[in-house]
Amino acid sequence: MSTQIPTVGFISLGCPKATVDAERILSQLRSEGYAIVPDYADAELVIVNTCGFIDAAVEESLDAISEALAENGRVIVTGCLGARGDVVKSAHPAVLAVTGPDSLDEVMQAVHEVLPPQHDPYQDLLPPGGIKLTPRHYAYIKIAEGCNQSCSFCIIPNLRGKLNSRPAGAVLDEADSLVSAGVRELLIVSQDTAAYGVDSRYALDFQGGKPVRRKIFNLVRELSKLPAWLRLHYLYPYPHIDELVELMAEGLVLPYLDVPLQHASPGILKAMRRPANTENMLKRIQGWRETCTELTLRSTFIVGFPGETEADFEQLLDFIKAAQLDRVGAFAYSPVEGAPANALPGQVSETEKEARLAQFMETQQAISSAKLQQRIGEQTTVLIDDVVDGTCYARSPAEAPEVDGFVLLAQDPEQVWQVGDFVNVQITGADAHDLYAVAD
Repeated sequence: MSTQIPTVGFISLGCPKATVDAERILSQLRSEGYAIVPDYADAELVIVNTCGFIDAAVEESLDAISEALAENGRVIVTGCLGARGDVVKSAHPAVLAVTGPDSLDEVMQAVHEVLPPQHDPYQDLLPPGGIKLTPRHYAYIKIAEGCNQSCSFCIIPNLRGKLNSRPAGAVLDEADSLVSAGVRELLIVSQDTAAYGVDSRYALDFQGGKPVRRKIFNLVRELSKLPAWLRLHYLYPYPHIDELVELMAEGLVLPYLDVPLQHASPGILKAMRRPANTENMLKRIQGWRETCTELTLRSTFIVGFPGETEADFEQLLDFIKAAQLDRVGAFAYSPVEGAPANALPGQVSETEKEARLAQFMETQQAISSAKLQQRIGEQTTVLIDDVVDGTCYARSPAEAPEVDGFVLLAQDPEQVWQVGDFVNVQITGADAHDLYAVAD
């Protein structure tokens, strides 16, 4: 171990919002002179950024903490599971400190107490744009913390608090810094992205002396002026989503709408405390597609929610057949400690949950595969994510990183495309998950 530069190991689990938290901590550590190391043996301290959304995530986080304690012994815990400090301390009383999500100051205070910084002011340890856990050509920007919704299956408001939107100027400054550092795609995330600014009553902020309203429509318009792709995630289906689709039709933001719908049965949606007008949602989807003909729709669903009958499940299947969504993620309902849904009657057996999930995914797979086949012959622009053995793994506006498939094309021996390059292509083939293309 170095006696001059203090060393920290870092483990990050969970969703893109947790990734952003991790990046902020890592950037602060580097700016204060800490070295980030990949091995337990080289670390004088290990930070574990946890997830606590569902039971499986809690178990994974506790296992990661256990491993860090066994391999290193000096562990600080942060993240969503950290908001339930009693759970962490009960399982692992030897951890040095426990903080919740979005707790940069508390984490750094704990680090300073255990491992004081020895910063060399003449050595620049922080790259432009800060430390990123994503490849350098794309980055997540978290525009708000917390959530004002009260979905019965979720404890995010308990873990991360009520909605707290960042000032628009701060978001725009961060975006500008990232693009200046070489980022080609900005992915906007929060727990409830479309609610941005509601908590501040759409306060008037400033960036570079220019007024910017703290409202998702205004923020997206300003972000769209940067020379980078702009993608929006986690959009609750508010009425003003229609305005964002109009911006997509204008080419100001990628035509990719990520709207977690969760179910289609009015009874189940009511029990979930979600919007329950399925017929209206189908009309809205049709309207979005009429407004923006290139629109890609992604959503997520829960099967086996308490009280879900066979009729409710069939209604969900009918909905996805009618909606013809491009990208869909689904999971079987898992009880989360503290979620109101745990007390609902009509709990579905694990066997039935898994059977319904398999049937749901089989139905959606056929839809998604057919949608990919329909794209053969399409001309589009792709962003290269990776190059392996002469094959470029790229994404078009219709594919988000980490959750969707790829567009694969052979490396051009004359141009030699690099990660982060934009390439114009024509789609020539498709399989169940990915597309194949040639340079156009």
